[in-house]
Amino acid sequence: GLLNSCPAGVASCPASSCPCRSPLSPRLTLLESVLLGPRPTTSRMEFSELIRTGQAQAELLRGPEAPPLRGTLCVTGHHLLLSPGPQATPDLWLLLLRSVDSIEKRVAGDCGTITLRCKDLRVLQLDIEGVEATLNIARSIEALSSLESVITSFPFFYRPKGLRLGDAWHFHPPERYYKRVARETNAWRLSEANEDFSLCPSYPRAVIVPRAVNDDALALTARFRQGGRFPVLSYHHAPAEPAGWVRLPELSPCPQVLLRSSQPLIGPQKRRCAEDEALLRAVLAGSRPGARGFIVDTRSAQTAKQARMTGGGTEAKAAYPGWKRLHRPLERGRPLQESFVHLVEACGDLEQSMDHWLSRLAGCRWLAHVKEALSTACLAAQGMEREGACILVHGAEGTDSTLVVTSLAQLILDPSSRTMAGFQELVEREWIQAGHPFQLRCAHSAFSHARPKHEAPTFLLFLDCVWQLGRQFPLSLEFGEGMLLALFDHAYASPFGTFLCNSEQERCLCEVRTRTHSLWSGLNQLKEQRKLRNPLYVPNPLALWPSVEPQSLRLWQGLFLRWTRPPEPSEAAWEKVWQIVTDQEKTEGSQPTVSASELQL
Repeated sequence: GLLNSCPAGVASCPASSCPCRSPLSPRLTLLESVLLGPRPTTSRMEFSELIRTGQAQAELLRGPEAPPLRGTLCVTGHHLLLSPGPQATPDLWLLLLRSVDSIEKRVAGDCGTITLRCKDLRVLQLDIEGVEATLNIARSIEALSSLESVITSFPFFYRPKGLRLGDAWHFHPPERYYKRVARETNAWRLSEANEDFSLCPSYPRAVIVPRAVNDDALALTARFRQGGRFPVLSYHHAPAEPAGWVRLPELSPCPQVLLRSSQPLIGPQKRRCAEDEALLRAVLAGSRPGARGFIVDTRSAQTAKQARMTGGGTEAKAAYPGWKRLHRPLERGRPLQESFVHLVEACGDLEQSMDHWLSRLAGCRWLAHVKEALSTACLAAQGMEREGACILVHGAEGTDSTLVVTSLAQLILDPSSRTMAGFQELVEREWIQAGHPFQLRCAHSAFSHARPKHEAPTFLLFLDCVWQLGRQFPLSLEFGEGMLLALFDHAYASPFGTFLCNSEQERCLCEVRTRTHSLWSGLNQLKEQRKLRNPLYVPNPLALWPSVEPQSLRLWQGLFLRWTRPPEPSEAAWEKVWQIVTDQEKTEGSQPTVSASELQL
């Protein structure tokens, strides 16, 4: 069978404290049914039942820069395979079916054509011999690429050589980051009040909170925040001193903190929560005497006001002394998804004039969203670095634009998050463990014909902003564009389990950590490093303040145009730089240095 069922008949977590080992609440029973799918179609289903025609002769067109590939097309439970004939290259072409975003089919005469538009923005064309084979293969792809059950997806079957189950899943636990914080201050503690996910289903088991706030108060605060997302520590910032600078102890800078949460449930009755107010007072008290804070609301003032009519709202000034509210609206949800779709449509039109192209680029407003996200992150970072303030970021749910701001602010301020390991930890802690609903947001990319429900390229917006940082500060990030492209691809379709589900609770119920491989174990293999690392990286202890002027922000061609344009000269130059670095490492046995003359390619 496809499932190893627990006595309850569902995938269960080995942890004794997991909710599936205790009497299930109606909420968890519903959650399991959503994640695991209807039992008749998942636990007893054979993939072969969905494969109407297993193979056919076909020709694959992969784009303007790749030669056609002809051979035998095979459909499996998770992949399309094309095996070239004996006279052709022996390489096997492989496509993960989960990466198919939309499929179009048409027939003419005794053959047919299937066009596959993929979540990584590729457009593939299959010319297949036989009308019946074409229609059957198209139906099979449609069925297999849209299976809703998590545990029938390919990560639960993927067993690559050289990797062991369980490797790298514990690279970035909350306890590791808490140890960093504890070395600098004793004002915070690691709370396990959410051990069974009862306080907040989208938070991890352990969170960092003010030491002065006990777990009982956290439970009351969770009830006052949407989805239970009470304020937790996102980043503890200790301002760096310039080299050689000596400061008197009484003038030494106080570490500041960045927090995230969801909106308070004020409602039309203007409710208050004493424990929530005390938590934010404790944040300021743990900083320094007279400290102040800013609440960065990623909604407009009007939207926040309207949210009160449905039970939400924002913090009242009188109830939170010392905190000032700032509204910096960031688009999310459908408007962001539509912007992404329009940009991809514009990038796919190779026949348009330059004026029309520039008009469509401006009209989709994608770069405007990038500017707004970077500007808001800079605002949060400046509040900490230059004004010595504590920052709380939230929108409505606190799982989308909030995470864009908190993660970008850390990249701006924290040199360790710009290393390869640090950036992986940032993504793990601020996106995966923080409860960004990847399964919902990345269900479709830019090509799906289905009306968008929960899809939104929020994570892609973050990656684009990081790419802008790397372009403006080319020596300051240890990872390169290859890492960002890999994260984009794997977020939408992956053989690894890292981006599965919407929260830690769901990953626990599906046993993701014990039954799938971690993406980090794959990316950290030596053979992958050349594609992911920046060969010119030089550690930079200073903050990175990006320009957000229109002339400073560029279209990320490496992503949006990577399948429709030939490699740029800069890519050849980049490969040459890698060769220079590699040669110097071999001859000098030390860290490479690249001279300006060597870079004039």
